[in-house]
Amino acid sequence: MPGKTKAMVVAGVMSGTSADGVDVAICRVSPTKVGAHVKVLTHHAKRYPAGVRKAVLAAMDAKRTSTAQLARLNWRLGEVYAEAVETAVREAGAKPQLIACHGQTIYHQGIATTFLGTPVRCTWQTGEAAVIAERMRVPVVSDFRPSDMAAGGQAAPLVPMFDFCVFRHERRSRVLLNLGGIANVTVLPAACRAEDVTAFDTGPANMVIDACMERLFGRTFDAKGAIAARGQVLESVVSKLMRTRYFSVSPPKSCGREEFGEAFASRLITACKRESKRKEDVIATATALTAATIGHAYAQFCEPKLKKLAPNAKVELIAGGGGVHNATLMRMLCERLAPAGVRVKSIKEMGIAAGAKEAAAFALLGWLTWHGLPGNLPSATGARRSVPLGKVTLA
Repeated sequence: MPGKTKAMVVAGVMSGTSADGVDVAICRVSPTKVGAHVKVLTHHAKRYPAGVRKAVLAAMDAKRTSTAQLARLNWRLGEVYAEAVETAVREAGAKPQLIACHGQTIYHQGIATTFLGTPVRCTWQTGEAAVIAERMRVPVVSDFRPSDMAAGGQAAPLVPMFDFCVFRHERRSRVLLNLGGIANVTVLPAACRAEDVTAFDTGPANMVIDACMERLFGRTFDAKGAIAARGQVLESVVSKLMRTRYFSVSPPKSCGREEFGEAFASRLITACKRESKRKEDVIATATALTAATIGHAYAQFCEPKLKKLAPNAKVELIAGGGGVHNATLMRMLCERLAPAGVRVKSIKEMGIAAGAKEAAAFALLGWLTWHGLPGNLPSATGARRSVPLGKVTLA
């Protein structure tokens, strides 16, 4: 890292595709010879108020929102993020020198489609940074994804820079798995270089499970996977849905609600109802689908890379995100990956709270941007070059 870099306390703010709330990680980010060291000082999770979550979900559906609603939501989320940072600061007892806010994704299209006569790719994260900067009187880095997309990338995943800096190991190969609304992996062969890193979205993690829970049980998620544990997996439905084209596409690739939102959940529910009348079986099948997509992605895209670059290294999969609290999903993952000799562990065993990782990752990305350094890994996003990410709003 250039000599001008310095250690800073940075608040990373993340709200993911599950659209359930905000995670704030107050971190101390320090330069090292090969990158940066990130220490999480405190993690605070704040659920969206019911009305805010409803508005966020509506913003993802053009038939349920308006231009005025989108503008109002942008400013309202700025207040929500500022309030979450204020709470985290009180808990940490350390005021950040910089805030890095990812914002709420309301649309993401990594593959170009024709619009007004020309191929267009786009991404949209909302949550007004000026509100946060004014409220906290601290500079804010926001809107991280467009810079990578402008450089030819899919603007996702962006967490691999954090994975490379924090989890790279000289002797062990590691696969970092995030179980948010969408599941994504970062593949770190032992002693890898930045250009060796592979990362991509494997498909839905909690998104389809949560949608099925809301439709069938009136709950926002399956606490600890208890309902899935009472159900029977309908393997024929899993096999049918595994033929979805996205799962066989080679990386780099990214996805979101556009591919695995309400329409996909409806397909799963309809297919399950043809086989069983038990609602629990739907949840068990949705959970098994998540495990199957991750297992398939590992076998098709991760394992070949690891065997090529680090054939003799042991492999461990480190899982983070809200999905690690789903005991049924974690059990299914272990069963899927055990034949390949992969040890599955929680990121908590590495000293980071399960929900803190993505927020901490954006703390690092904000720190890099503040110092004029690139934050994307072209090997993960498909960008033509490494670029600094985000826009800076001064206090």
